[in-house]
Formats: sequence, C-alpha cells, structure tokens
Amino acid sequence: MGETLLIVDDEQDVVDLLVYNLQRAGYKTVTARDGAAALDKARDLMPALIILDLMLPGMEGTEVCKRLRADSKTAGIPVIMLTAKAEEVDRIVGLELGADDYVTKPFSPRELTLRVKSVLRRAKGDGEPAEVLKFGDLVVDIAKHTASLKDKDLDLTATEFKLLTTMMERRGRVQTRDRLLTDVWGYEGDVDTRTVDTHMRRLREKLGKVADLIETVRGVGYRFSDNS
Repeated sequence: MGETLLIVDDEQDVVDLLVYNLQRAGYKTVTARDGAAALDKARDLMPALIILDLMLPGMEGTEVCKRLRADSKTAGIPVIMLTAKAEEVDRIVGLELGADDYVTKPFSPRELTLRVKSVLRRAKGDGEPAEVLKFGDLVVDIAKHTASLKDKDLDLTATEFKLLTTMMERRGRVQTRDRLLTDVWGYEGDVDTRTVDTHMRRLREKLGKVADLIETVRGVGYRFSDNS
C-alpha cells in the first residue's frame, strides 16, 4: 500500500465508497467522523492528504481546514474539500481557507481519485527540475520545495507553490486560466476557471509588497512581471 489518506466524513456510505476506491488505487486510508477526531488524527498520523467534508457534526469542515493551516505541524498537509453544496461561495470559502481543491457531491470516484493523484503530485513536486528561481528578494527553491521573501519563509500550500513556480518559470509570458488549470491543477475540459482566480488572490496576499509581480491581463489571464 502507498501513502496514507485521511477521510473525514460523517456519512458512512460516502466513507465506504472512498475507502474502497482509494484502496483499490493503492492508498492506505484512515477515517474520522467529526472535526475534532480529524484534527487529532491529522496531528498523530501526518497523512499525505486529507479529504475533508464541509458539513460535519460539531465543527464544520471550514473550521477544521482553518485549524489545520494554523498549526505548523499540519499546515503543509494538502486538503481536498468534499461538499454537497454546489454554490460558488462555499467553494471559494474552502479555497480561501487553504484547501487545495474541492469536489462536489455527488462525485465520480474515478474523478476524485484523479484529483487526489494530482494534488499529491503537486505536493511532492514530481517532475520539477532541481533549481532555484530568483526575482529580486523572492527566492523559490524547487528541489527543497521552499519559497522566501527577504529571507523570510512564505507559508504556501502545495497548489500555491506550484502556481508561483509555474508563473516564475514562464516570466513575461501570459498564462491563460485554462492553461494554468491544465498545467498546475492537471484539469482538462469544462472546469470553473474561477478556481485560478481564488488561488491567485491568496498567493498575492502572501506575497505582500511584491504581489504586483503577478500581473492581471484583463480578459486573458496572468503574467509574472518581466521588469528587472
């Protein structure tokens, strides 16, 4: 068996479906039925990824995600938000709190498994060249999977790190939202491009005073500044 995944959901049929399909895909699985148990298991087991339902008894998934990101021990664990709510605001709230991706119920087990693989690939930086990217005080070490600004570490999620490195590697070239969805998220087809905008906004917030290095090209996408 491969990496350990933590499944957090209070619906037993959903848990059974996820466990069955993810174990078939080669992963180990552990489960939690509520937010408090999820936080305890995340800290104790340090899973490779967490599949987190939004609607949980006692503590909602958004609060669980917030606490995971606030804890230095669990802050780097990738999170896929699982929710029956299809409204855009619910998806955006999850992404704003640090979720790496979201899947809406009812979902295709095959699609969710592909999402898991994609997020784990971003988290590990598979296929990335071992090099350091620099632009002024912004330094990204791809091999070490670290980013810093004026020698201060940036607390980036796996998706934000991949997004930043992709933009820096393609400095000066406009990247459409569809291209970023394919190259960063690994999605093809009809996927909501506002996912890109939400992550880009969070990345800019973390970049602070150098946020304007990532320029918005109205009606097209984004570009990392080519100005020296």
